[in-house]
Amino acid sequence: MSVSLKQRAQQTITQHQDTLLELARELHRNPEVGWQEHRSSARVANVLAGAGFEVTQPYLGLETAFHATSNNHLSSGLRIGLMAEYDALPGLGHACGHNLIAASSVGAAIGLAEIAEELDLKVEVFGTPAEEGGGGKIELLERGAFEGLDLAMMVHPGPVDVARADPLAVAHWAVSFQGKAAHAAAFPTEGLNAADAFTIAQVAIGLLRQHLPSSSRVHGVVLEAGTAPNSVPEFSRGRWYVRAKTLDELQHIEQRVLACFEAAATATGCTLHWELESKAYAEFTHDEQGLAFYMQNAEALGRVFQPEAPGAEMATASTDMGNVSRVVPSIHPYIGLDTFPVLNHQREFAEHTVGAVADKALLDGATALAWTAIDMAINSQN
Repeated sequence: MSVSLKQRAQQTITQHQDTLLELARELHRNPEVGWQEHRSSARVANVLAGAGFEVTQPYLGLETAFHATSNNHLSSGLRIGLMAEYDALPGLGHACGHNLIAASSVGAAIGLAEIAEELDLKVEVFGTPAEEGGGGKIELLERGAFEGLDLAMMVHPGPVDVARADPLAVAHWAVSFQGKAAHAAAFPTEGLNAADAFTIAQVAIGLLRQHLPSSSRVHGVVLEAGTAPNSVPEFSRGRWYVRAKTLDELQHIEQRVLACFEAAATATGCTLHWELESKAYAEFTHDEQGLAFYMQNAEALGRVFQPEAPGAEMATASTDMGNVSRVVPSIHPYIGLDTFPVLNHQREFAEHTVGAVADKALLDGATALAWTAIDMAINSQN
């Protein structure tokens, strides 16, 4: 039975491939950053509505989130949740391939809807905004969006195929210093230099790295630090990320990094202000059965997993899907675009998220996810 059902799901995906490929290309042409994905979320939701899904948008008070369901009358079988990300990176467009994530999840859902009743399978798609630092899934999670799911899944583009995501936990900070302006030549002693504060903080963080676990990461950007060279900068601001192997380890490292910013404020006489841009992203907990099914299905489609190949390190990238995985069974495999040495979050990677290789990855990802849901449903009935 499973072979026939899988064939039918794949045939349905193939029948909709022009729509799916155009969806990915349209998202790519019109990138929107986190919490601003009004056109992107609407476009993804409209494709699902056109395929017969019941769509709720906005969803749970989030303007660019949505929830789409098929076979709502089914209540006893498995609930499968497919995650659709569609936010882009500021200044880099879809350099992480979220256009492919959205289209592959939509494709899997459409393929499953065709056979869901025979499997007593309820198919749901969640439009999840602001993965790139905004924690959209965490907001949805805390509002009960994923409660009761039997499996949450998505497939993420990367340089190579890697089944097991191993993301670092991460905290996203907005940091600013308030100083005092003064003429840099005539009255330098009257100024408090907010640009210097960031310089001191970065030097302190650089020295701290020797004493942090090798798996941790601390990195950021200064977005503003003065406007004229002959005026002492009175204000500076930046964005900083702190990463660690686990949430517990992250809390300890955050305190040490915060001390670097506090020291900079003390040294310059400036006032430090910092706040979290989102709740912390967690490490990932895998559903081993779902992951095993995904691997079998991806390999049946000709995908080759390369966990040791150059570019496989993308599997350590932080994701708010980690928080979802702590609450419901989840998988988050990576599907390769054969881009190395071009890597995620490089402008060139965005160019690889459209084209023949990207098209194949999209359709393979959609099919592998659909087949995984079928295997999970059959396995639950045995």
